[in-house]
Amino acid sequence: MPEGEKASASATNSEGTPPPRKGPLSFLSGAMVSGAFAWLCLLLSQNLVTYFSLHTPSYSSAIAQSIASGFKTLVIGTSFLATFTFSFIGLGLTLVFFRSLFAGKEPDAA
Repeated sequence: MPEGEKASASATNSEGTPPPRKGPLSFLSGAMVSGAFAWLCLLLSQNLVTYFSLHTPSYSSAIAQSIASGFKTLVIGTSFLATFTFSFIGLGLTLVFFRSLFAGKEPDAA
């Protein structure tokens, strides 16, 4: 199968028709799910900061103290990174949702 036919075959389903386009409802539901995950990650991040603030590790070894501090930083940083990621995805899907509401019917490129 030539290279050009492989690309067009992968963009169609088993009946040979192109897959249906996503509508505004799928963008809105995706934005809401991503927003819910962002909110849950924010709550988790806040609870982690509170927990690690109240339960400071006290080790006699400087190496153990350094490892504990690095682990704490890694866990808190990862939780806030997840919060930012889900928030950014939710914002993007919300913008695509509004764009799909106000966009006219685009002609198919053949």
